Amino acid sequence: MPDPLVLVPGMISDARAFWHQVIALSSGRAVQVAAPVRGSTVEEMAADLLAQAPAEFALAGQGLGGNVALEMQRRAPERVSRIALIASHAQAETSADSVAREPRIVGAQAGRLTEMVAKEFPETVLAPGRARDEILEMLRDMALTLGEGVYIRQSRALQRRPDQQKVLRRAMLPALVIGGSDDPVTPPRRQRFMAELMPHGSFVEIGHCGHLPSLEQPEAVTDALEAWLRAPLMLR
Repeated sequence: MPDPLVLVPGMISDARAFWHQVIALSSGRAVQVAAPVRGSTVEEMAADLLAQAPAEFALAGQGLGGNVALEMQRRAPERVSRIALIASHAQAETSADSVAREPRIVGAQAGRLTEMVAKEFPETVLAPGRARDEILEMLRDMALTLGEGVYIRQSRALQRRPDQQKVLRRAMLPALVIGGSDDPVTPPRRQRFMAELMPHGSFVEIGHCGHLPSLEQPEAVTDALEAWLRAPLMLR
C-alpha cells in the first residue's frame, strides 16, 4: 500500500487549495489535507500537524505550507518518505517584508480581513488568465471561512519563519520543488536554487503560472506530484 500523502496548504487556505490534487491522487492512496491553522510559529504549526499525521507519509506543502512541511521533515525525518515544496521560501523573511506585514495584521485585527487578503494577494501575484478572478474570489472565501485569527497567526509565523536552507541540504529523500514561471513572490531562479540544495531534489517549472500553482495550473501540478510519488524510495 503506498504511503499516504499529506498536503499542507499555504497562507489563509484550506483544502480547496488542493481540490484537484485530492481528487486525482486519492484514487491510489490516502490523501489528507492538513492546514497550519494552530500555533503562531512554523515550529508550533509543524508540531501540531505531526501529532495528527500518519506514522509514515509523503508530504507536500505550498507557500507557508512548504515552510511547515520542511519543519515537519526536520523534526521527524524517519516518518517523511518524500517531500514536495510548491512556491515556497527557504530563507527567513526579510526585515522589509516583515515590517510591511504589520499594517495588514493591524487591519485584520480591526475587522478588515477581506481588504487585507486583497493586499496580501493582489491580482499581480497570479498569472493572467480566465481563472484569475475566480481564484482570488476563492482566496477571499477561504480567508473568511478561516477567520482573522488564523490570518494573524499565519502572518506572525511568516515573520518569524526560520532559515531552512540547512534543512534542504540534509533532506536525504526524494524531493521535488514546483514553481510558477510568472511567480513574482518566489521566482523560478529561487525555486531552482532550492532544488539544487537538496541532495535528491528536482525542479519543475509550471508555465503560465504565478504564486498559486495548485489552483492556477492544477493539472500540471498534479502530473508533477504523480511523477514524484512514483519515483523509487531510497535507503536512508
